[in-house]
Amino acid sequence: MNQTTTLERPRTGATASLEVTHALTQTLYREARCLDDEDYAGWVAMLADDLHYHMPGIETRYRRDTTDQVTDLTRMAYYNDSLGEIKKRLTRLETGTAWSEDPATRYTHIVTNVEVEHTDKADEFRVFSNFYAYRNRNERDEDSLIGSRIDIWRETGGAYQLVKRRIILKHNVMLSKNLNIYL
Repeated sequence: MNQTTTLERPRTGATASLEVTHALTQTLYREARCLDDEDYAGWVAMLADDLHYHMPGIETRYRRDTTDQVTDLTRMAYYNDSLGEIKKRLTRLETGTAWSEDPATRYTHIVTNVEVEHTDKADEFRVFSNFYAYRNRNERDEDSLIGSRIDIWRETGGAYQLVKRRIILKHNVMLSKNLNIYL
């Protein structure tokens, strides 16, 4: 093989280029704006057909308990959804019977600490980020959700689509009356 025409693929876990990191950071910001503006059609367009959206429920345990609470898909989860299930949840909002959304909730998503790595697939990237999501409805209902995410984003036709998201909330107890927010 001619070395001048062969591109060596970066190793798995290697930091992505500044250009890719910037593009994916902007994608995360665009996603947050879509969610804040309730532009769910715009958000769904950013989701891959083979999406897995997962937010496990995590119990407070002693360090010596090595039970896998994060990747065990048979355990309780707030979200363990495919694209079809996400679309079904969003369709419910259009029915007029979603009491938790009338009057509308106001959202703000803040995304920070973005890191991008290569995966073993040339068109997919692992993206680590932290988030703060604030929501307010009616006069006094406020919720703040804080956590971290590990995503897989796939490059498709010059854009990126979310393939997998694992959300880890930093709360010991979920105090929200409902969970009508995407993170």
